[in-house]
Amino acid sequence: MAQVQLRGVTKVFDTAEPAVNDVTLDVADGEFVVLVGPSGCGKSTLLRLVAGLEEVTAGEVCIGDRDVTDLPPKDRDIAMVFQNYALYPHMTVAQNIGFGLRLRKESKAIANERVAEVAKLLALDKLLDRKPAQLSGGERQRVAMGRAMVREPMALLMDEPLSNLDAKLRVYMRAELKRLHQQLGTTTIYVTHDQTEAMTLGDRVAVLRDGVLQQLDSPRALFDKPVNVFVASFMGSPAMNLLEANVKVDAGGAQVVLDGQAVPAPSDLARLVDLAGGRVIVGFRPTDLYEVADAEARGLETLAVTVDVVEELGTSANVLFRLGESLTAGQSSEVVTEDVFTATVGAHTSLAPGDRTRLAIDHRRLHLFDVESGLSLRD
Repeated sequence: MAQVQLRGVTKVFDTAEPAVNDVTLDVADGEFVVLVGPSGCGKSTLLRLVAGLEEVTAGEVCIGDRDVTDLPPKDRDIAMVFQNYALYPHMTVAQNIGFGLRLRKESKAIANERVAEVAKLLALDKLLDRKPAQLSGGERQRVAMGRAMVREPMALLMDEPLSNLDAKLRVYMRAELKRLHQQLGTTTIYVTHDQTEAMTLGDRVAVLRDGVLQQLDSPRALFDKPVNVFVASFMGSPAMNLLEANVKVDAGGAQVVLDGQAVPAPSDLARLVDLAGGRVIVGFRPTDLYEVADAEARGLETLAVTVDVVEELGTSANVLFRLGESLTAGQSSEVVTEDVFTATVGAHTSLAPGDRTRLAIDHRRLHLFDVESGLSLRD
């Protein structure tokens, strides 16, 4: 195992815009770091640059104490798990897992011992004589993981390894990956577009957009303290509600005006006083909205809303609503929610489409961003 360091890594293909743009990233020894972002953001390209499957245009890649920027993949001592498993159909499970050891010309005894150890760890020990066609999707993915793990690489790279599995199996395999990492402690870089995978698997998560690293932090910090509008809107499901609002200052302090309704600004954003009369982008999580029955006990402000849709989820419900008056005119291009917002409330809500009601909002958890730059106004 070893740390992985990227220093100003850039990759330019035939287009003028870099696929990866000046990314600097440190992955500690034994750490599990997830690269996440929308399709085309450069996360898979970045992983391939670490693996040596793409040449770096500028910058350095170090694994352990070696600069591997110009080394071929076979000399980097890494292992990679692909989205499509890439198993040899004519080989058994045991032969697929042990293939890398054969290439390294390990003795048959050592190879068999390592294959048996890894197979038991992955609950594949009863399937060693089967061919890939006889396995389920989850079993095939575990074989692909076993083939990577058996070599005991310095770093393990995974490119959307769960994307071909059904929803139930993905949840199971996420837990298995977490358990395995806790047990083995292999330095891991994992690519996904699924923010749930990113939040549940990563010790830290790197959010990319258009080849640029936006934020690298713990899942909790990304959720609670996003550095800009993009990270705020991308991390979290349902997505953060975003809209532009006016800033108002009076004797009571700074307030933001949502559709004519004034809501106190969080106390740690006192410098909003300097923006009096200006505009900001306001963000609030669906889980920070409550039905009015909860408002008094929580000491919260309320907003007048009109319910559009109620999505029953069993353990909760998503209420899609509109504020009393639209605030779409002049909105920042970063704000993609238009004038429909989401509240996540209890499963037994009495709200129904067409209801005109009030929802309580936890103003202490508001996020505020600069309209021009999209950067957080939190100190």
